[in-house]
Amino acid sequence: MQRRTALAAFLDTCSEDALIEEVLLPLFRQLGFHRITAAGHRDKALEYGKDIWMRYTLPTQHLLYFGIQVKRGKLDATGKSRAGNANIAEIHNQALMMLAHEIFDPETNRRVLVDHAFIVAGGEITKAARNWLGNALDAAKRSQIMFMDRDDILNQFVVTNLPLPVGALPGAMSTGDTAEAPF
Repeated sequence: MQRRTALAAFLDTCSEDALIEEVLLPLFRQLGFHRITAAGHRDKALEYGKDIWMRYTLPTQHLLYFGIQVKRGKLDATGKSRAGNANIAEIHNQALMMLAHEIFDPETNRRVLVDHAFIVAGGEITKAARNWLGNALDAAKRSQIMFMDRDDILNQFVVTNLPLPVGALPGAMSTGDTAEAPF
């Protein structure tokens, strides 16, 4: 419970880049995904709706490719989002772009399409947002979308027994603290 509480507090204050680099990348590695590549938020060039792409090898040796769109806060279906929240219409556009744009897998030397898209939020993904996106997509694309919200992240992190990000550890320095190490 303490680890879950510490991670929840970290999710409240972290940036999207910190959520990706310190929480999601280690989590997906632990869950067995390979070739996890983060596009990064600094330049956003050639991202095409994917903050991360990765692949999963099935026991039959077939490969499935996943694209991930990450938002730090709550995803809702309101007409105008509050600061820190993202509107699902924005996610809809990014999901369509993600599913339509090829990625290059250098290990197989092929261009492939994303098989499934994860919509990941450091906050809640409201039921209205899930329903809106499901209604906005055709049946084929709807089956390719998976959601992972704050509770899913917390549960997976605790169940897989991953170490907490540095910023979530008790007594951790804030990212803005530039104090020198005592040695």
